[in-house]
Amino acid sequence: MSDRPYMAGLPADLPLKHPASMVSTWFGVGLIPLAPGTWGSLAALPLAWVIQTVAGPYALLAASAVVFGLGWWAATVFISHSEVSDPQAIVVDEVAGQLLVLAVAPATFWYYLAGLVLFRFFDVRKPWPVRWADRSLKGGFGVMADDVLAGVYGAALLFGLVLATGGGHVFG
Repeated sequence: MSDRPYMAGLPADLPLKHPASMVSTWFGVGLIPLAPGTWGSLAALPLAWVIQTVAGPYALLAASAVVFGLGWWAATVFISHSEVSDPQAIVVDEVAGQLLVLAVAPATFWYYLAGLVLFRFFDVRKPWPVRWADRSLKGGFGVMADDVLAGVYGAALLFGLVLATGGGHVFG
C-alpha cells in the first residue's frame, strides 16, 4: 500500500512526480476531472505560441514530433501501471496533436481558437482513420497516434481557413 494519498486518475503505484506521470498528464493537467482532453489541448496553446513566435512553424512541427516521442514513452509506462488501456488522465496526446494543428497558422487569437475547435472536433468525432487508430493500435503508440491523425485533419482545414481568409502562408 502506498503511503501517499491517492490522486484520482493516477495509478496507485505511479506517483505524479515520476517523469512518465508528469509527461503523460502534461504536468497534472490530465488530472482535472472534467474534460481532461480539452484541458490538455488548452494547455498546449501557450507553448505553441511561444515556440511559433520565437522559432517559427517548423520548430512547432519539430516540437509536435518531440512531444509525440516523449508521449509514446510516457503513455507506455503510465498504461503499464494502469488497469485502463487509454486512461483519460493521459493528455500528452492532445498536446502533440494540438501543436501539429497550430503549426499551419499564424500565432493569433482567432487562428489559435479555430485550431483548438478543429482539433477537438476531429479528436472527439474520430473520422476514419482516426477511429481505426483509436480502436486498433494499442499501448502508448496507439494512445498517441489517433490524436496526431486528428491533428492532421485539423491542420488541413486550418491551413485552408488561413489561405481563404488571407492570413498568409505561415511556411515561408
